[in-house]
Amino acid sequence: MYIVLNKDRMVIEKEQDVVPYRNRVKEFAVKIGMSLVNQTKLITAASELVRNMLKYANGGVTTIEVISKGRENGIRLIFEDKGPGIADIKLAMKDGFSTGKSLGLGLPGAKRLSSEFDIKSTVGKGTTVTLIKWKNG
Repeated sequence: MYIVLNKDRMVIEKEQDVVPYRNRVKEFAVKIGMSLVNQTKLITAASELVRNMLKYANGGVTTIEVISKGRENGIRLIFEDKGPGIADIKLAMKDGFSTGKSLGLGLPGAKRLSSEFDIKSTVGKGTTVTLIKWKNG
C-alpha cells in the first residue's frame, strides 16, 4: 500500500504539452532527491508513454504522484486515455512490435526504465499505464 504525498494532474492534448509535462515530472523527482540517473530513466519512460498517448489515442490525462511505502519514496505516473485500446498486451510488450510504424520500443522500454509497471487496456475503451520509479531503484 502506498501513501500519496503530493499529486498533480495534467491533460495532454497536443505535442506542445509534452515539454511542460516532462518538466513537471522532473520537479517532482528533484523534490524527493531522486538521483540524476533515476530522474533520466523516469523522464525517458514518461516521454515514451505520453507520446504513445498522443500518437495512438489523441491524448489523455496524466497523474504525477509522490508516493511512499515504508521509508521509500518514489514517483508514480499514471497515463489514462480513451483511445482504441491494445488488443494483445503481451504482444505489445515485446520489443519490435508496433502498430504505428515505429521501432516498437516504447512500452517495453518504459517498463525496463521503471521500478514497477502495469498496463490495463480494453479495446474500444482505452488504456491505463501506471509506472513507479523509486528514489533509490
